Amino acid sequence: MNIQLSQKQIGQRITELRKMKGLSQEDLAKSVKISRPSLAQIELGNRSVDILELQKLSLVLGFSLDDFMSKDFSTSKDVDVKEEKKVKKEQERISVPTLQVNKFKNVLLYILERCAGKPNVGETVLYKLLYFSDFNYYELYEEHLTGAKYRKLPYGPVPQKLDIIIGQMIEKGLLQRIKTEYHGYPQTRYLPLEKADLTELKASEKEIIDRVIEQMSDWSAAMLSNYSHGDKPWKASKDGEEINYELAFYRRPPYSIRVYEDDEPY
Repeated sequence: MNIQLSQKQIGQRITELRKMKGLSQEDLAKSVKISRPSLAQIELGNRSVDILELQKLSLVLGFSLDDFMSKDFSTSKDVDVKEEKKVKKEQERISVPTLQVNKFKNVLLYILERCAGKPNVGETVLYKLLYFSDFNYYELYEEHLTGAKYRKLPYGPVPQKLDIIIGQMIEKGLLQRIKTEYHGYPQTRYLPLEKADLTELKASEKEIIDRVIEQMSDWSAAMLSNYSHGDKPWKASKDGEEINYELAFYRRPPYSIRVYEDDEPY
C-alpha cells in the first residue's frame, strides 16, 4: 500500500539505497544529472523530489516506485529469511523465478573465482555474466538456474536484490568490495574471500556458466552492455521493469544457444 511520505523519509530511503549500492553522493548526482549539493539537500529532507527525478533515481538505484512509496519498504530485508515463496508447479514449465539465495551466492563466488583478477570485470561486467548465465540456462533447459529476477536499466539487465545479498556476503567475510579506476573511470570490483561450494551446482549449470565466462569475461563493460541491449529479453522489456525469462525463447543468433525448428535448414 502506498503512503504519503515526508521529504525526510524520502531522503532517508534514498540515502540507504545509495549506500547499499556503494555510490558516493557525487556518483549518484552525476547519474541523475543534478548537482551534489541538491542531492545532499534531498537526502537531508530539505528539498523535495519531483516525479522525473524520482524516476531517474529508481533506474539508477534499482527500485520500483510502488515499492519505494510503500509503508513496508525496507533496504535491509534479510533475503535469507525473506526468500521468495515457492511457486506451485501447476504448469509444465515454471515461468515465475524463485530466488535460490544460497545457489545465487555460490554462482557469484564461482564467477568471481574465475574472473575477479581480470581488470575489466567490475560491477557492470559481473551483472551481465550473471544475466547471461541465468537466461542461457533457462533457454536451454527450461528451468531456472538461480531464480534471480532482472530489471531493465539503462546499462543493461541488473539482478534485483543483488546489493542486499552482496552486503550480507561482505558482512560474513565471503566478499570484499573495492573501488578502483579502469581507463580513467571509477570502477566497483568484488574479490572472493572463500571458494564457491560447487556441490550446489549441477554439471549442466556449471557448463553454462563456464561457456558464458569463456565467451564474455574479457569484454569491456561498454561492449558487454551494448551486446546485452541486442538480446530479445532486454529489448522486449519496458524500462525499469522486470525482464520475463520466457522472452529467452524468442532469441535468434547470436544470442540463442539452442536450435529451433524454424532455424534449421530445409
